[in-house]
Amino acid sequence: MQAHSMNDFIQEAERIVLEQVSNEQFGVSELAEAMSMSRSNLLRKIKQHTEQSASVFIREVRLKKAMELLQQGSLTVSEVSYEVGFGSVSYFVKCFREYYGHPPGQVGQNSEPESIPAEETSAPKKPALQLSWKAMAGIAAGIALVVLVVVLSNRLTAPSVEIDKSIAVLPFKNESSDSSNLYFINGLMESTLNNLQKIGDLRVISRTSSEKYRNSGKTLPEIAEELQVNYVVEGSGQKVGDQVLLNIQLVEAATDRQIWNEQYTREVTDIFALQKEVAQQITGSIRAVVTPAEREQLARRPTDNLVAYDYFLQAQEYFHTRTPEGYLAAIPLYEKAIAEDESFAHAYANMAISYYLLDIFKREPEYTEQINRFSDQALLYDPQSDVSLLAKAFFYFHTKEFSLALPHLEKALEYNPNSSAALQMLSEYYAFRVPNTAKYLEYALRGIQLEVMGQDSVTNSYGYLQLSNALLQAGFLKEAEKYVDLSLDYFPRNPFGPHLKIFTQFAQDGNARRTADLLIKEWKKDTTRVDILQDIGKIYYTLEQYDSAHFWFEKLVYQRQSRGLDVYLNNNAMMAYVYQKLGFEEEAARLFAVYVDYVAQDETRYQSMNLAVQFAYQQQVDVAMEQLMVFSTQENYQYWLLLLEHDPIMAPLRTHPDFPVVIQDIKDRFWEDHEKLRIKLEEQGLI
Repeated sequence: MQAHSMNDFIQEAERIVLEQVSNEQFGVSELAEAMSMSRSNLLRKIKQHTEQSASVFIREVRLKKAMELLQQGSLTVSEVSYEVGFGSVSYFVKCFREYYGHPPGQVGQNSEPESIPAEETSAPKKPALQLSWKAMAGIAAGIALVVLVVVLSNRLTAPSVEIDKSIAVLPFKNESSDSSNLYFINGLMESTLNNLQKIGDLRVISRTSSEKYRNSGKTLPEIAEELQVNYVVEGSGQKVGDQVLLNIQLVEAATDRQIWNEQYTREVTDIFALQKEVAQQITGSIRAVVTPAEREQLARRPTDNLVAYDYFLQAQEYFHTRTPEGYLAAIPLYEKAIAEDESFAHAYANMAISYYLLDIFKREPEYTEQINRFSDQALLYDPQSDVSLLAKAFFYFHTKEFSLALPHLEKALEYNPNSSAALQMLSEYYAFRVPNTAKYLEYALRGIQLEVMGQDSVTNSYGYLQLSNALLQAGFLKEAEKYVDLSLDYFPRNPFGPHLKIFTQFAQDGNARRTADLLIKEWKKDTTRVDILQDIGKIYYTLEQYDSAHFWFEKLVYQRQSRGLDVYLNNNAMMAYVYQKLGFEEEAARLFAVYVDYVAQDETRYQSMNLAVQFAYQQQVDVAMEQLMVFSTQENYQYWLLLLEHDPIMAPLRTHPDFPVVIQDIKDRFWEDHEKLRIKLEEQGLI
């Protein structure tokens, strides 16, 4: 009878999915609602009967329907893809091949093969010894990396069916005998790059990555392979009097075949028309789709004043050295450009960014007023410039008004889909400012595809470390370990690598005692590392070895007080718990009061969780459970929240009848989000 009931359940689920099969937004939550049950019950029942996740179950129903439609022979592969709810044809082809063993285009050419089940994405095994979620959640903050995100040299998935419209613009050669004209030729290269970056149908490698190949001596196919692009633009030119001579070619990397080239001789006064024409020729040659809004962007001139533009190009030459000395040299040239054209938005924006970068590592900021004023001027004169929007976002980062930075970053990415700076800042925003594991990982992966691995092993190491951290937070444990290992391969002395490596190992096997030993070993290499220090205390707290936890927390308190550090305040509740357990009531009260203030100011998705901890500490079980239930409705939280039930502070809640249900809801939601994220990233070709 039970087997019959389960068969009826699966058949009903299949029927409902088929009714919505063309709706790509129809997923696990929608299926649960249609079947009048909770998500957790749906996930559990489907897992019990099919040994598959609910997302895989829905995908297989779509694929079976796709096979039926293809066998009828009246629809193309693309049409079938959309009929069965796949928003991406390339992702449909990938899933179809994995399930049936051949691409959909072969249906009808051969006899129908046996179905090959798609691999299930299962949750990793629980660690043998669980640590509390708070013992782990500080890892992201502990690994506070101040580096540019660099890009993977090897894509994580096979290439899509269509040729990826990926392109690198190499540094142009200065053919003039006058080396002082180099800034002008570099400006032509940068304008070509900037125009191409505005095209959403292209993936354009950043200047930082391309610049490494200036005078490299490598062949174009070798460069393209390292940058993982299918097309390369190279050029040379010179400025002779009032004339510009430019030779430019577009090469298909796989065949080393020139698919377009042109020689231009133009007056300097025609420079902006030349830049637009070059972009149009390149996009047309590789059949890139250019929207009307993007065409409008390409048509816009940064300035009509050629003297101002010349000063701007000279400033850019210093700006791109990425040194304090370079920024200080660039600022007077931006000022000269603005003196010639007071509405020159790009000059205002880059001057604001220069001041921001000069202030970024200072204990006492010096240029807040300049960053604000010049970013405002940039937006006033060109509110649709991605650089103007970035400049204002940098100001809000500078003043720690992070929520105000977000719309500017999102708008910058809309106007320039290939802006590696916008992607880097969005990645940092969702990693440290307003934590969201899904968006953190998505933006880290997108950014890393534009900042391709080059010859700087240290930069490569930090890039892979950032990616590993994002993967770990989102529950991609084996992938996280893979990239932290790559990080250490490139730069074994990376001080943050071993720290993260320890936690990628713990996430998979739960060996807390080994974790504590390894952390202590790392801390002894540099006893100023408060990020490691607080982690050691948290490990012992979770193991309920309160004397040891107190020993390490005392060191943390001393470091915070002696160095004036206002860090890891989210740990104060567990620290107060330890002090109270050992009878240090006054110290416990002071620590907990700081935690209460911290929670009151918390505007992240973790506020309800932090309130649950606060009330659990105060033995207010019912109120704590209410906040825990509120948190269970959140999305895209860190993997470490799966360890919540083992947090010692939560002990009073364990006897509450709703506690195990809410904990299971939190786990189910995490793995559902994890599966959605995996599918989304696969569709976008990011994993």
